[in-house]
Amino acid sequence: MNIKNRYEGDDYMPIITIEGGKLTKEQKRELIHRFTEVASEVTKVPSKFFAVTIKELEDENLGFAGETVEEIKEKLRK
Repeated sequence: MNIKNRYEGDDYMPIITIEGGKLTKEQKRELIHRFTEVASEVTKVPSKFFAVTIKELEDENLGFAGETVEEIKEKLRK
């Protein structure tokens, strides 16, 4: 009897994406590990099926309340 795992195949690969500012390598490693761990625990999907992507945005490409993060940081330095 050959029973296929319900997660095998091309139709199942959960992807977790986070976008934000610059991160250290250690922060990226920890985010990938913890997002995968929690998502697997909550969904009951084995962790080996999760993909995590991190998109780092430059301060000039991210803004809040009409100002770039670069502008906000400049104001905070003064």
